[in-house]
Amino acid sequence: MTITPQLITQMTEWRRHMHRFPECGFDLPLTADFIAEKLESFGIEVTRNIGQQGIVGVLRCGNGDASIGLRADMDALFIQEDNSFEHRSLHDGKMHACGHDGHSAMLLGAACYLANTKSFNGTVHFIFQPDEEHGEGAQAMIDDGLFERFRIDSIYGLHNMPGLAEGQFMVRPGSLMASESSFEIVINGVGGHAAMPHRGIDPIVVGSQVILGLQTIVSRNLSAIEETAVVSATEFVTNGTVNVIPSQVTIKGDCRCFTEDSLAKIEQCMERIVAGICQAAGAQYNFTFTNTFYPTVNNPLQTEHAIRAAIAVLGESNVETNCLPLTISEDFSSMLRVKPGCYALMGNGVESVGGCALHNPEYDFNDRILGHGAHYWVQLVCDQLI
Repeated sequence: MTITPQLITQMTEWRRHMHRFPECGFDLPLTADFIAEKLESFGIEVTRNIGQQGIVGVLRCGNGDASIGLRADMDALFIQEDNSFEHRSLHDGKMHACGHDGHSAMLLGAACYLANTKSFNGTVHFIFQPDEEHGEGAQAMIDDGLFERFRIDSIYGLHNMPGLAEGQFMVRPGSLMASESSFEIVINGVGGHAAMPHRGIDPIVVGSQVILGLQTIVSRNLSAIEETAVVSATEFVTNGTVNVIPSQVTIKGDCRCFTEDSLAKIEQCMERIVAGICQAAGAQYNFTFTNTFYPTVNNPLQTEHAIRAAIAVLGESNVETNCLPLTISEDFSSMLRVKPGCYALMGNGVESVGGCALHNPEYDFNDRILGHGAHYWVQLVCDQLI
């Protein structure tokens, strides 16, 4: 199979069009319409407005019962673009700084190729998801019946990776990316004059002990070998002033880990530490733990399928099959909690072309990898639906 230069040119045009008109979160009317209209022009059956702005294109061929889901994200970020090239963002304060324009273009390219060639036996679901950046889009589509309305046996995702060379691919079975959770601890003491601390309950002292206690969660409650995690307190806010002991302290922070068991342990340990220290000091507390992204955990079998397809496209020497886990997060993880699947990373390039970090105002997706990504999707479908 060959992704033709003509199709790569089309994908480049689609990608740059989406880059010019970025939209964020669930507010994607232009992007969703553009993608849905392209799918319909290929002869693909389209269902819109799943999880608000999500799209599913369905393509059937032959008499096979097997099915596969391929997912791309559509949303941009609230960042002011610093680039000056012709296809820079025309929407002030918004830009595709994570490459979702490229992800959508690659999946559109694969859809176009498969619709024209019908080189598989079964059903392909092309899933275009809103609001990945805030971690709510995948779950919104699931809650709106994604996997009940469409019979999908397995699900696959793909993300570009700056710093990884063009033509390189990396993946691993098991935990590939971390969860992301935030916490807020509000400690209520008894404020008063800074000269008479014995007449109150100083929430700064209590809060400081809490922060130190939080550092024992990873070092003393999780396995040093099996449970890598990070717990970071990132804000410490009081309502006091230079000569006033405050009555309230608010501590906020961020947690990352690689399994849901570790996630549950972190939350339980955190509240136990807060409760114990506050009780000892006579202070009151309110504790909130919010999980935004689950760990991204690849199924071993689907990871084997992804590796086989990537090797066919890029060559064995260019495919890392057991990369180190990454502490970044991805809401495709919610789909992997429901269906077996695999999420993988493809090199966006290094240094001046494709090497700029994600979420940077100077980032741009590397159009030279569009063909690789579309070819990978096509290979995966043709390998699985035979």
